[in-house]
Amino acid sequence: MNVNTGLKESSRVKVLALLDSALADLSVLSQKTRHFHWNVVGPRFNDLHKFFEGQYDALEGEIDATAERSRALGGRALGSMKELLAHARLKEAAAGRSPAADAMLSELLRDHEALIRALRADVDACAALGDQGTADFLTGMLEGHEKMAWMLRAFTA
Repeated sequence: MNVNTGLKESSRVKVLALLDSALADLSVLSQKTRHFHWNVVGPRFNDLHKFFEGQYDALEGEIDATAERSRALGGRALGSMKELLAHARLKEAAAGRSPAADAMLSELLRDHEALIRALRADVDACAALGDQGTADFLTGMLEGHEKMAWMLRAFTA
C-alpha cells in the first residue's frame, strides 16, 4: 500500500511491527483477563469478577484502537490466534488450570508491568523513527496500563 504521510517506508514497516506486538500482547492479556473473570472463585468472587470484566472491556477498546492505528499507517491488523501468539511478548494463561484469586491478580500485575516496560521501549523507538503520532498513541496506552497495574496492586495489598 502506498502511504505518503511523511514517514520513511523503512520506519513505517518498523512501526507496524511494534504495533503488531502491542496488538498481540493486548489480545493475550485480554483473553487471560477474561479467563480469570470466568473462573475466579472464593470470598472475593463478586468484586474480582466485576473488576476483571472492567479490565477486559478496557483492553478490548485498546485492541480495536491499535488495529485501527496499524490500518491508518497502511498495515494489516493481525487477526488469527496463531498470528497473535507468534507476535506476542506476553504468554497466554496455562491451559487446563485456573489459579487461585491472588495468583490471578499477581499474574495480571506481572503482565501489565511487562507490557508497560515494552511500551516504554516502543514509544522511544517510534520517536526515534520519526513517528510522533504512534509514540503519542502508545504513551496514552502506557498510562492506561500504569493505572491498571496500580489497581491490581491495590487488590493485592
